[in-house]
Amino acid sequence: MAGAGGAAVPEGATAVVVGGGIAGLAAAWELSGAAAGLRVVVLEAEPEVGGKIRSAEVGGRTVDLAADAFVARRPEAVELCREIGLADELVAPGATGASVWSRGRLRRLPDGLALGVPTRIWPLARSGIVSPLGLARCALDLLGPLGAPGGRAPSAGEAPADWAVADVTTRRLGREVTERLVDPLIGGIHAGDTRRMSAAAVFPPLLEAGAGRASLMRGLRRLAPATGSEGTPVFLAPRRGMASLVTGLTEALRQRGVEVRTGVAVRGMRRAARWALRTDGGDVDADAVVIATPAPVTACLLEPLDAGAAGVLAAMETADVTVVTVRFAEEARSQPLEGTGFLVPRTEGTVVTACTWLTSKWPHLRRPGDVLVRASAGRAGDERAARLSDDEVAAAVHDELASMVGLGGARETVVTRWPGAFPQYAPGHPTRIAAVEAAVAKLPGLALAGAAFHGVGIPACIGSGRQAGRTALASLATSTTARPGTSPAANGSPAPDRAPFGGS
Repeated sequence: MAGAGGAAVPEGATAVVVGGGIAGLAAAWELSGAAAGLRVVVLEAEPEVGGKIRSAEVGGRTVDLAADAFVARRPEAVELCREIGLADELVAPGATGASVWSRGRLRRLPDGLALGVPTRIWPLARSGIVSPLGLARCALDLLGPLGAPGGRAPSAGEAPADWAVADVTTRRLGREVTERLVDPLIGGIHAGDTRRMSAAAVFPPLLEAGAGRASLMRGLRRLAPATGSEGTPVFLAPRRGMASLVTGLTEALRQRGVEVRTGVAVRGMRRAARWALRTDGGDVDADAVVIATPAPVTACLLEPLDAGAAGVLAAMETADVTVVTVRFAEEARSQPLEGTGFLVPRTEGTVVTACTWLTSKWPHLRRPGDVLVRASAGRAGDERAARLSDDEVAAAVHDELASMVGLGGARETVVTRWPGAFPQYAPGHPTRIAAVEAAVAKLPGLALAGAAFHGVGIPACIGSGRQAGRTALASLATSTTARPGTSPAANGSPAPDRAPFGGS
């Protein structure tokens, strides 16, 4: 049977994907497109697939409860949409630009940002986000570095060590720029703390520019030019919401014959001639397995197979996020909702960390008489929202939005919890993940995917899943263990009671 790249896949081979989030579904798509006759099964513990891509009805329209778009400059999500027939559904936001709450009011983000790091001094000066003293400190960067975060700059040709994002930007651009721009933007993407975030993992150009002996801002202009050139959207999303990507992909998988099983928790796995995955209904046999679950779940499954790799994933910290979607009376707002929303620096001490003007960002959500707003609460090191009840966190969000931007008259509120949703990439992350992947490569027919490895965004997770699918296919192509006529069937006795494992 012809597989990826023309490689032969044994007749009767079965590939199982554990986890039905976007990474797992992407892995199944890669596997199912490789060769006719390869049996592909997706096992998801939750009642439905999609992981952290979910939607709900708010005010009579479908609203995303987590990510509402993906970055367009990365090709993985756009390509997948094209392959499953969703390309014509993609739309760009109807508003551009965002603000940050700084020095007592909303201030528009300046032009010339490279993932939140300023590359030009005058747009930063005009924004008013930092004080005159903070601006002067940032301008010193144009004279060259005051020092390297690790104590010295690397010699010519020497690879820089991994530093925390905030170590680089504070040393080169000052504390205010880090606290009021870098942490809300880069930290906001990961719901993290840039003082404990790997520059090598989340923004390699920053590490390269920061290791040099010239201006960081000038270096970033060359290494990471500002995105969003005229006519090129920065973000895209299906018109019917991100959940339609999951729905469309799941339907396309089923058309290819993929078995998508929900409510099936994988509680353990072992390897003999083939893989056996333990579920409450018995064992599911496979010749290749892709594990596409959150890091703590993957660690539990790996622990009997490679304790070292499992330990790395088990030690990875995560952040809880709560999303509060609110429908406000339009006449109750006291100011226009300009741009796409705003970010809040950690130093402000608010429960709200970011806010999206949904009906400004997505014109198809607009209805006369109301506006939709989505606020985020919770990030690494701030667990207040997670400790509050739904009513309490909703009240806190209502109060802060009223105080900060004059929004009142809430008509409907939906609180959505995402516990452990964001893996935190601490300094040294790429090296640790490389070690995990090297260890797993020694386990025949096993591959890993998901947000814990090479990026938390939807395109990164899709890319992770598809790469894991290719790795599994390569293993199948060299395997002699497939048994003709075998299929994943339940047999044996139920496993001991353990917490169910879900997809990411």
